[in-house]
Amino acid sequence: MGRSPCCEKAHTNKGAWTKEEDDRLVAYIRAHGEGCWRSLPKAAGLLRCGKSCRLRWINYLRPDLKRGNFTEDEDELIIKLHSLLGNKWSLIAGRLPGRTDNEIKNYWNTHIRRKLLSRGVDPVTHRPINEQPPANITISFEKGDEDSKISALEKPFKLQEPQFKIPDLNLELCISPPFQEEPLIKPVKSEAGVCFSCSLGLPKSPECKCSNFLGLSSGFLDFRSVEMK
Repeated sequence: MGRSPCCEKAHTNKGAWTKEEDDRLVAYIRAHGEGCWRSLPKAAGLLRCGKSCRLRWINYLRPDLKRGNFTEDEDELIIKLHSLLGNKWSLIAGRLPGRTDNEIKNYWNTHIRRKLLSRGVDPVTHRPINEQPPANITISFEKGDEDSKISALEKPFKLQEPQFKIPDLNLELCISPPFQEEPLIKPVKSEAGVCFSCSLGLPKSPECKCSNFLGLSSGFLDFRSVEMK
């Protein structure tokens, strides 16, 4: 949804304003004030657009407009305000009584801009042109090859990646006999001449040498053959 037009463009005059139209606009505003610019052209008897009437009054017909060329003090004030506000011409015009934003903008583009360039000052940044950073910055390294010179604006700075040496791995497979676990219980000889296995009544081991001791012909300790004293 757009904003509705302020008037019918087909039934309005275009082009330069005549002296009769200026007199009608000035007389109506003096009698009734500015009011609503949409309804002002019809009330004043003008075949003009409301926007055209507003711009004509603000930029040309206001009684408080300051005529003539800009003074040197106004030039310095515009330069100072532009360094703070930029291209906000309506705010700059509010600090210069009698001057319009359109007038100040045109004066800036035609006169003040050239004045700053002649002083060696950038009209955008308000800094000396010689202090502006260079367009291209080249970073050079002390190397023999041509790739050591890198443009900072074209290529990012490359960090040298650390080189890791991978050790050689022996991937050959070898086959060995299965691992044999040692027996948990080994025959232990006691000080009395009977091993530990025979003392517990277990089968004798090949290393047992107490088969003929106390009647151990079968390799078991027979407590019945031993007379208890």
